[in-house]
Amino acid sequence: MNIFSNICALLADRNVVFRTIHHQPTFTSEESAAARGEEVKIGGKALVMKVDDKFKLFVISATLKADSKKIKQYFKAKSIRFATKEELLELTSLVPGSVPPFGRPILNFDLFVDKSIVENEKIAFNAGSLTDSIIMKTSDYLALTNPSIFSFSQSE
Repeated sequence: MNIFSNICALLADRNVVFRTIHHQPTFTSEESAAARGEEVKIGGKALVMKVDDKFKLFVISATLKADSKKIKQYFKAKSIRFATKEELLELTSLVPGSVPPFGRPILNFDLFVDKSIVENEKIAFNAGSLTDSIIMKTSDYLALTNPSIFSFSQSE
C-alpha cells in the first residue's frame, strides 16, 4: 500500500471524518489551496529537518516559515537544516511537497506541530503525492497524531 492509502486506512480505522481530493499536481502551497478550494492558512506544510544528527518532522501553517532559531532553542541543538531532496527520497520515498503531516506509524519520524496549526478548525495536506489531498478537522488530526506542540513559526 502507498502512503495515501495508509493514511486513508488509518483514518477510516479510527472513524475519523475526512475528505479526499484528487487534483492536478501542485508544487506550491497556494496551488494546493486553490486545487482544494480552501484557504492557504489551513494547509499543513510538512518539513523534514535534521536537528543535530536526527531527522524530525515539523508541521506549520502553509502561510508561515519555520524559525530555525526557535527550533534550535527548543532542542538545545547545535545545528539544524532541511533534508535534501535526496535524503527526503531515501527517508520517505517522497518528493518535496508530497510529505504528509504524519509521524509514526505513517512516517518514521518524531512529530512536532506549530501552534499555527492548532488555531485552525481544519487541516489540509498533500497526502503522499502531489495529486492527492486530505482535509480533516484539526482536533481529529491532533488526537490521532499526538504531536509535540510548540511555537516555531515566523511570519513571511
